[in-house]
Amino acid sequence: MTTARGTARAYQATSVHRSLKEQEAEVFRQANAGLKRVRRGSTVLARVRALADNERLWLTLIGTLQDPANRLPEMLRGSIISVGIAVQREMRAKDPDLDFLIDINENIAIGLAGPA
Repeated sequence: MTTARGTARAYQATSVHRSLKEQEAEVFRQANAGLKRVRRGSTVLARVRALADNERLWLTLIGTLQDPANRLPEMLRGSIISVGIAVQREMRAKDPDLDFLIDINENIAIGLAGPA
């Protein structure tokens, strides 16, 4: 089993070779990996963890977008914040639509990664 410290070192070593946007896209892919495992079937704990990880990701993103120093165009920031609010609402539903959450994360990851 890898330790958190070992994982952090591995991430730092590989992140040197990837753009910031690609690293951000990878965060969405990782959140999606957890959601996809849950969709295939998992324990209650795994479900709670995947949804909590996804919620933290979106809360962080929304907070970053609300920062006046953020350089993205205001209309784009507002649009992504609106999507984030919809994602949060869905995650708090009694039975969240995992396909919806996965689709949103995949689209964000694709947008960040740029053309293939």
